[in-house]
Amino acid sequence: MHKVYHRVHNIAGNVINIRAEGVRYRELAEVTSRNGTSLAQVIRLQDDEVSLQVFAGARGVATDAEVRFLGHSMQVPFSEALLGRIFTGAANPRDRGPELSENLIDIGGPSVNPAKRIIPRNMVRTGIPMIDVFNTLVESQKLPIFARAGEPYNPLLARIALQAEVDVIVLGGMGLKHDDYLYFRDTLEESGALSRTVMFVHTASDPIVECLLVPDISLAVAEQFALEGKRVLVLLTDMTSFADAMKEIAITMEQIPSNRGYPGDLYSQLASRYEKAVDFDGAGSITILAATTMPGDDVTHPVPDNTGYITEGQFYLRNGRIEPFGSLSRLKQQVNGDTRDDHRTIMDTLIQLYAGYRETLEKQSMGFRMSDWDAKLLKYGTRFEKEMMDLTVNIPLEEALDLGWAILADCFEPMETGIQSKLTDRFWPKSEIGDQKSEVGEEAVESTEPAPVEA
Repeated sequence: MHKVYHRVHNIAGNVINIRAEGVRYRELAEVTSRNGTSLAQVIRLQDDEVSLQVFAGARGVATDAEVRFLGHSMQVPFSEALLGRIFTGAANPRDRGPELSENLIDIGGPSVNPAKRIIPRNMVRTGIPMIDVFNTLVESQKLPIFARAGEPYNPLLARIALQAEVDVIVLGGMGLKHDDYLYFRDTLEESGALSRTVMFVHTASDPIVECLLVPDISLAVAEQFALEGKRVLVLLTDMTSFADAMKEIAITMEQIPSNRGYPGDLYSQLASRYEKAVDFDGAGSITILAATTMPGDDVTHPVPDNTGYITEGQFYLRNGRIEPFGSLSRLKQQVNGDTRDDHRTIMDTLIQLYAGYRETLEKQSMGFRMSDWDAKLLKYGTRFEKEMMDLTVNIPLEEALDLGWAILADCFEPMETGIQSKLTDRFWPKSEIGDQKSEVGEEAVESTEPAPVEA
């Protein structure tokens, strides 16, 4: 039997305080007032003083409101019926579908025991060359996408959701504009990818506490699918909104602020979510890709700064493209040696030449004279940006590698690339090699003709 309390001592924003005993951290409660009943969650315990965040807001809640504790933390239903469904941050149906109430699982549990983990060893194919070729995504990896406001990080996540070769997609949206929510929904519905996707969406107009629940709910569901042997990709956007929600609640509770007003446990809060990424021994895996906006394009902002210490690399999204310089997947060496013999070589060569293209652009902008080599680099850079860096490109890894060779052959001679001859003999486009050999042969024939005899 659950205890019921009828006395609210203090109301600050959407946080109410009561005196109660035997209450646990994160326990749920029902708050009944003149405006109806709303869920609330315990967010602080201090002796017998209990602080609860009211989901629907504390407007209309009076000091005589009835508070009934439920004896358990937030739970979410789990079954195959979740696939193709869209829910709020509180796991209520957003798609007007039936409410699910069976097989409830707790959220916010601890990360997986390291003894149950295995070393990452499998690639997650996305069909995006800037990921598959240059910064391969690996199962059980946790990677953020750092982007400033205005960059298309949500369209990028939607494209990955469409193209990634995984079994289940779990999409968690935090602080989304309604247009962004509709974009995700419509894109996945039209492509048919919604059938393997479950969405938990918190929009900017929803209660702030639901924003805090989205990562925990998404990861709890992902963990259950992974235990059933599924390869799960969790897409979260935007983790800065999640951190801002924590800051708002911390300010309401008059906590001592840390850097730029964020709570002092920001690092631990982020790490507890990212560390859910795992490759189970004998089961499936959880891979996390999370968009993190950088206010003012400042990578030293507390959210991206703390994130960088937790994750295994990062993607930088600039000017609508994944920036090759600064982006890093620290686990790519675990898998790109087993894809194709030329993968690492073509990856290094293309980026090295693109760096030369960037230097040539600077020389050109300052009015320096362009050499023949500069002209080749300019031609190469233009093709590389259009055919490899464009995020709308969708080709398998092997075709992307072949495309890299084709671009090199169109702009350079084999010896100019610095690639070992044993690889150019195997992978350099045959027509180009044949044309160059025929040109060398013609020059040799011309050189063997007898010189004219002077009279």
